[in-house]
Amino acid sequence: MILVEVPIDLIFLRLKLTTPGVYDRVIPNRKFHPAAYRLYMELLRRHAFSLKCQINGPNYQKIMKSVGDVLHLSQIFGVQVSEPGLLLVEFVFSIVWQLLDASLDDEGLLELTPEKRSIWPTVTQDMEIDSVDNFNEKRSEHHDVLCKGNTTMAIEIIGEFLQNKVTSRILFLARRNMSSHWGTFIQQLRVLAAKSVALRNARHITPEALLNLTSDMHKVVSRKCKTISQQEFNAVIGSGSLTTSSGQCHGTSPSAHWLPIDLFLEDAMDGSQVAATGAVESLTGLVKALQAVNGTTWHDTFLGLWIAALRLVQRERDISEGPVPRLDTCLCMLLSITPLVVANIVEEEESELIDGCDCSPTNQIKEKQSPGRCRQDLISSLQMLGDYEALLTPPQPVRSVANQAAAKAIMFVSGLTVGNGYYECMSINDMPMNCSGNMRHLILEACIARNLLDTSAYVWPGYVNARANIPRNVPVQVIGWSSLMKGSPLTPTLINTLIATPASSLAEIEKIYEIATKGSDDEKISAASILCGASLVRGWNIQEHTILFITSLLSPPVPADYSGSESHLISYGPFFNILLVGISPVDCVQIFSLHGLVPLLAGTLMPLCEVFGSTSPNVSWTLPTGEELTSHAVFSNAFTLLLRLWRFNHPPFENAMGDATPVGSQLTPEYLLLVRNSKLSDFGKSPKDHMKLKRMSKNLNISLELIFMDSFPKLKSWYRQHQECIASTLTGLVQGTTVHQIVDALLNMMFRKISRGGQSLTSTTSGSSSSPASGAEDVSMRLKVPAWDILEGAPYVLDAALTACAHGRLLPRDLATGLKDLADLLPATLATIVSYLSAEVTRGIWKPVFMNGTDWPSPSANLFMVEQQIKKIIAATGVDIPSLAIGGSSPAMLPLPLAALVSLTITYKLDKASERFIVLIGPALSSLAESCPWPCMPIIASLWAQKVKRWSDFLVFSASRTVFHHNIDAVVQLLRSCFTSIPGLSPSTIYSNGGVGALLGHGFGSHFSGGMSAVAPGILYLRVHRSVRNIMFMTEEIVSLLMSSVRDIANSGLFRENLEKLKKAKFGLRYRQVSLGAATTRVQFAASLGASLVWLSGGLSLVQLLIQETLPSWFLSAHTPDQDGGEPGGLVAMLSGYALAYFVVLCGTLAWGVDSSSPTSKRRPKVLGAHLEFLASAIDGKISLGCEYATWHAYVTGFVSLMVGCTKKWVLDVNVDVLRRLSNGLRQWNEEELAIALLGLGGAEATASAAELIIEIGP
Repeated sequence: MILVEVPIDLIFLRLKLTTPGVYDRVIPNRKFHPAAYRLYMELLRRHAFSLKCQINGPNYQKIMKSVGDVLHLSQIFGVQVSEPGLLLVEFVFSIVWQLLDASLDDEGLLELTPEKRSIWPTVTQDMEIDSVDNFNEKRSEHHDVLCKGNTTMAIEIIGEFLQNKVTSRILFLARRNMSSHWGTFIQQLRVLAAKSVALRNARHITPEALLNLTSDMHKVVSRKCKTISQQEFNAVIGSGSLTTSSGQCHGTSPSAHWLPIDLFLEDAMDGSQVAATGAVESLTGLVKALQAVNGTTWHDTFLGLWIAALRLVQRERDISEGPVPRLDTCLCMLLSITPLVVANIVEEEESELIDGCDCSPTNQIKEKQSPGRCRQDLISSLQMLGDYEALLTPPQPVRSVANQAAAKAIMFVSGLTVGNGYYECMSINDMPMNCSGNMRHLILEACIARNLLDTSAYVWPGYVNARANIPRNVPVQVIGWSSLMKGSPLTPTLINTLIATPASSLAEIEKIYEIATKGSDDEKISAASILCGASLVRGWNIQEHTILFITSLLSPPVPADYSGSESHLISYGPFFNILLVGISPVDCVQIFSLHGLVPLLAGTLMPLCEVFGSTSPNVSWTLPTGEELTSHAVFSNAFTLLLRLWRFNHPPFENAMGDATPVGSQLTPEYLLLVRNSKLSDFGKSPKDHMKLKRMSKNLNISLELIFMDSFPKLKSWYRQHQECIASTLTGLVQGTTVHQIVDALLNMMFRKISRGGQSLTSTTSGSSSSPASGAEDVSMRLKVPAWDILEGAPYVLDAALTACAHGRLLPRDLATGLKDLADLLPATLATIVSYLSAEVTRGIWKPVFMNGTDWPSPSANLFMVEQQIKKIIAATGVDIPSLAIGGSSPAMLPLPLAALVSLTITYKLDKASERFIVLIGPALSSLAESCPWPCMPIIASLWAQKVKRWSDFLVFSASRTVFHHNIDAVVQLLRSCFTSIPGLSPSTIYSNGGVGALLGHGFGSHFSGGMSAVAPGILYLRVHRSVRNIMFMTEEIVSLLMSSVRDIANSGLFRENLEKLKKAKFGLRYRQVSLGAATTRVQFAASLGASLVWLSGGLSLVQLLIQETLPSWFLSAHTPDQDGGEPGGLVAMLSGYALAYFVVLCGTLAWGVDSSSPTSKRRPKVLGAHLEFLASAIDGKISLGCEYATWHAYVTGFVSLMVGCTKKWVLDVNVDVLRRLSNGLRQWNEEELAIALLGLGGAEATASAAELIIEIGP
């Protein structure tokens, strides 16, 4: 038989359309007509690999449509798009799949596949007409040999399809866009490789080779997609080092990879920021983004995460004391938040694998590591963590806990079984000899508690000291959690023990929760105290459950048999008060914030404020201590805690700055309720929520009812008054109203000792006269009103008092005393005091007062020293502010409202009872002082340093931030100092080691003799950026600093010297690639730093501003070319483009995530589409660029490479026409591989173009 060169379309039409039924019966009846089957395969082998002429033919579209209709390709593959290119992909895939199924059926292997059948008509069928000749032919020896030869030939053709450059790329498109069908195909191919005799006997292909062709298919399109075309740069980046050039994570090199984690963790420690979004969700997205962009293994990623969290704890060691989150918050991040992040990632991978298996027994999870790979990498990362001994040294307060964890492992390894109660009461004398616990022991206990590990970790080599001397005298009975679980009643001794000792398991904390909900009144109060004790602060293994239980207890359901007229919440007053006071410490509030419970907590506090604020103080309870608790006290504790959950403590200028408003001012009560309602309404709908539900306690009872501000009329009315007070001055007070009477009573109570001539201070505000001061009893009775009524009158009281002081009718000391009396009467009035005085300061209508030590407290004792230390801190970070006046001759002055506020604060004693009020008013005072002219903040710092000397370092450090609030140039200099901390760039010895240590240092404090040590620039910036009024300029400055860093890296003496030496070396190109790789690492570090600063400073809005406005403007602007000339100049241009590409992609992943699971990803299509439209238009020549061509080329190819290689799901967000235009531009640059990869990820329509492009490019 002579095979004629016939185009494949004519072959198909002849076999299928011209003679219907022939093609349908060739493969199904191949055993009866092996010659026809052989002819089909010979024609296929000859013509299937020359498709270029077909797509350019006049009838290409009609032919492919006919092929799709006849073979029902759209129905089989479930793709409704009928683009000819996509039909071509389906057609090629169907050919290979049919050959595979036919080969399996020939050898009787089809039954071994999971589906046990073929979706194609390939199974041999009985002939309707079967002649004697045909029967004899089938039985002939020639017939059998031909059939066996056909099977071998079909297998070899499958290999050719997988090996041919054109068809393998087309099949890769099928793999990417028809994943479920590809999974079934691969399952069947593995059965063939394992069982086929014909394959084992084949001469041209082996089972191993066949499987390798499929396992390496991801390289078919992507092997060159990470390329920037210049020869040397291609050697570094094309090899994959575009995402892995920093090296492995086993030494000091991973700083560039995980720097954003270090910065995020440190930023989360800022006590001035209570986030509505939990750190678990944010950190999970961050870790996934870095793993994808950097192309690292999960082993390296988890190790980098653990190291960053450990560095955070080590930076907290010996830090200066102050009213800010401290060690407990850092330990929460390391031992609770980080394990939950890891659990999210591990469980997400495993649930996807399970879901894939549930959907179809043959559905493979494409391009994923083997099942449980994340968990295995977690284990290996924790095993390697033991090598970082310096980071594992536990802080002094938790050394005993670490020793207990190590002792537990030693006991387990030794086979000695003891209960948890033994470890609870273990003293240092009870410890096994040579037992020294470290932070890794605590980390492993946290992972074991969350089922990430099991106790087999105790036998890891080197985990415990095998030679430890184990005590054999184990106590028979101990008082602790084990006693509770055995049924012991809550005696005072047991209660105190449980308060001081954290629960070790969910069952133990559930037991306390059960007592808190079902026990007697006294038992409920004891249970509340236990929940707010050590289990909340240092119960890291069950912390997420404890805070949920506390939140649930603050919102008890209405009893089924309740019939009272007042709210059922009133009877819980003492119980609520224990919980409210227990969670008020600054570390506790920050722990709630890190766990993402702020919106939920706010939703439980609002009903308490509404109910208890509407109740008169006649409702009271006598506590076991004999102290009387009123509804006013419960309200104040709930109200002040609620205020700390939103940006109440920031000065009013934020509300009038327009576009210059610092990011985060949207954190209002309405916003918190919006976030709460959104979370509750969506909870349970996503796979992530299903995983959370599995971990949550089944005993938990949290209401999912949506609530709004309208549900709390009193709170809403106060909030409206609060906003009006900020926006404008108070209106006249109407005489004779209830509010007027309350105002008069309050003024008489506050200033009863200085009543002059029987005139009330209200006359200054209302313009009306009032009766003479009433007796103390009468005043007391008139103030027996609900708390909301007192808050309504408080602004008028403050206005009258401040006006009287300004006119000399009220002494400053009496003003401070009166304000303190008001706050003592109802601590909730501190909120009104703060908001009113802050508003009056910003209005600028009050004359400043002299802080002379007579009328007002004087800072002169230490003001000069404070100013000197501020200047020293700023200078140590490389910031020079010549205009900073130090030790001037003019007397210290403050605006009257600010002087009144600081005078009030220093009247408080620093005891536990006052702490929750200090942490409310303190940040407000600091923020207000920062907005005032220099030296207001140093004056306040000096006054407080005189009162609390141990806070001096903290106060000085806080005061130094005001410089950056007023001086944008100082912010720019500080940013520059952050970039110069990159290895090899800084001339200062303080940064000589470079990396994270140089950027973040060791916090701040008096570590050096003779005063404060230098503060690392990164620490200072993270404490400053929220005070910057206009952050929009930062994108331009950061881009400029990034480009400057790239030039410094490329032109550094060491790098250029190495290049010159290696030019003449025998293997010069190879070693120059290594040198270039080292430079790329530092460039990556700089880009990573820049992206982190943009994201942390302004979040999503600033990232979008960068991509939509700053970056296009930078490319359009003319830039001075590098003056050094020669090769380094070209290198600078290329490195600049690469740095910008990595910088922008990383910014995008931090803001949007790498997938579509986060809410912020919904904003990605618009911004990303516009940016790629800009790239395509510039490549098309529609936009004239001002930057160097090499920079532009490196940026575009680098950006697309990272997007294709690391953020594949982004491509689906982009319009297909834009993708086609961009791919055409890449082809003009001879970047065909990158163009194909881009189109291949763009969905069905883009895949059609990718297939046609593959064929057009050819082998």
